[in-house]
Amino acid sequence: MDPMDIVGKSKEDVSLPKSTMCKIIKEMLPPDVRVARDAQDLLVECCVEFINLLSSESNEVCNREDKKTIAPEHVLKALQVLGFGEYIEEVYAAYEQHKLDTLDSPKGGKFSGVEMTEEEAVAEQQRMFAEARARMNNGLTKPAEPGADPAADS
Repeated sequence: MDPMDIVGKSKEDVSLPKSTMCKIIKEMLPPDVRVARDAQDLLVECCVEFINLLSSESNEVCNREDKKTIAPEHVLKALQVLGFGEYIEEVYAAYEQHKLDTLDSPKGGKFSGVEMTEEEAVAEQQRMFAEARARMNNGLTKPAEPGADPAADS
């Protein structure tokens, strides 16, 4: 891959984190096997090239369907087109597991774990704004009481 193959990006801009890649490489090998630095670098370059190839083909699949956003189905179809059909089942299983993992994580959804109504959220936001205003005014105004009319402060 030429360093400027990706429009406006240098080779360093499109690389993968070497420490993460080395960790993945080591996890896949028996503990008594060592990997030369050159071999690690080559593996990282191969991964970057594979991602570029898969992204490009996924984009082609997406364009053929007149879509503007690459969806997981486009990536799976691209794997098939590129001759990696034997991996589709495993990739799909990993994707499904990823969806489950991110649903359970704190970052999983915009409002995950929120157990208040919209009205309660607005009231809480107004209370927090009032407290922030009070701090900004060196405590000259007291924070609004929960349930107090926030419009009365204005």
